[in-house]
Amino acid sequence: MDDSTPVYTISVAADLAQMHPQTLRQYDRLGLVVPKRVNGRNRLYSAQDVDRLREIAELSAAGISLEGIRRVLELQAEVDRLRDQVNAYANEKRSTSLVVWRPHRRRGA
Repeated sequence: MDDSTPVYTISVAADLAQMHPQTLRQYDRLGLVVPKRVNGRNRLYSAQDVDRLREIAELSAAGISLEGIRRVLELQAEVDRLRDQVNAYANEKRSTSLVVWRPHRRRGA
């Protein structure tokens, strides 16, 4: 089990994030946090989801609108994706070496 495993019910996740459960439902409708659905209805949140809820609360407290928060989170995800690509490229570049073979020229050829 890791931080992405959904284990918290909406009431527990709301308590951990210090929010009202209705707020979590609204964020789900807006796509800010997308919990796993169990039996088609019940929401289960992971530790990553709770961290994201806390981040949303911080951004909201800073006066950022929900649309602004959505855009900030979207841009952060894009930065993370690009950072992963750069790291993968750097690792590939480090693991690849170029060997140049230069035979000695014969005299008179």
